[in-house]
Amino acid sequence: MNSSILSTYLNVSTYYFVTENCKIIMAGTFSRIYIQYVFAVKGRANLLHKSWRDEVFKYMSGIIKSKGQKPIIVNGVENHVHVFVGLKPTMRISDLVRDIKNNSSKFINEQNFIKGKFRWQAGYGVFSYSHLQLAYVYNYIKNQEKHHKKQTFKEEYKEYLEKFEIEHDDKYLFDWLE
Repeated sequence: MNSSILSTYLNVSTYYFVTENCKIIMAGTFSRIYIQYVFAVKGRANLLHKSWRDEVFKYMSGIIKSKGQKPIIVNGVENHVHVFVGLKPTMRISDLVRDIKNNSSKFINEQNFIKGKFRWQAGYGVFSYSHLQLAYVYNYIKNQEKHHKKQTFKEEYKEYLEKFEIEHDDKYLFDWLE
């Protein structure tokens, strides 16, 4: 893994305070927030074709950068995507995934990559990680094709929910095509 990817994401917002003696002091906000989004194609259909999906993943990285966030890796397979980002505390998790999904579906449709209208399924999973887990998560996302030869998306997603102890009702998960 490239060392620049593992470099510390340091977000600094500076605030000035004036004390009783009229001295100006600065306080900073320092953060490292690592978030992985997982979301599926509508109906979990196998629409993200290998011939053009890297172009979509690069486009998604551009969306993330345009929002002032740090894309670490974007990858996936035919029916779902993993997006790993360094998130600043001023960005709402839900706003970023909304923008990624809206803008990338518009891009896919404008490029006419598929017949008909492309859509992402409603909802998403979001999981947080520590700095020490960056390499593991990066490599896991990088090797999605290899990983999904052994495990289905449904198995993977339910494993995430269990691993992160997220209570859920299976009827509210993605629409699964069996």
